[in-house]
Amino acid sequence: MSNPVPEKIINCRVYLDNEVLIGFADAQLPSLEAMTDTIKGAGIAGEVESPSIGHYKPMTVTLNFRSVTDSFAGLAAQKAHSLDIRGAMQVYDAGAGSYKIESVKVMLKAITKKIDLGKLNAGEAQENSFEGEVVYLKLLIDAKEKIEIDKYNFISKVDGVDQLAEVRSALGINA
Repeated sequence: MSNPVPEKIINCRVYLDNEVLIGFADAQLPSLEAMTDTIKGAGIAGEVESPSIGHYKPMTVTLNFRSVTDSFAGLAAQKAHSLDIRGAMQVYDAGAGSYKIESVKVMLKAITKKIDLGKLNAGEAQENSFEGEVVYLKLLIDAKEKIEIDKYNFISKVDGVDQLAEVRSALGINA
């Protein structure tokens, strides 16, 4: 009997426009925090923080690199950058007693908010970083789409269910 235990990300790389290697980075991925409004009044016993379906507060990604590259320098342009963060996840199958590798891919469009060029010290990593406002996010695990959020195109999918399909229809948006 299979008993998969996802253990860790073995390693990851960051690509620009799906093909240009920017470098190796630690990534602080965005938090998905729903936009909410407090609902209260007659018929409700108290208050409820009600989410606006498919709407999220600002999402930020931070990438911490060891050294600057030509491609990293281009991230200073204040525009949306198409970033792919590709990871290899180690999964232990406790039933079979063996390991397997699953791919984890996070595709982002992020508008530059901050570039830190790091430091220049002999024999040390430069420790430069990129911080961007995420306007598009797609998470794939073993090539299966798990989450897709596209703020400007009114798309919010979780496990294949588009939470904004009825909203787009009500607004007359064809997406």
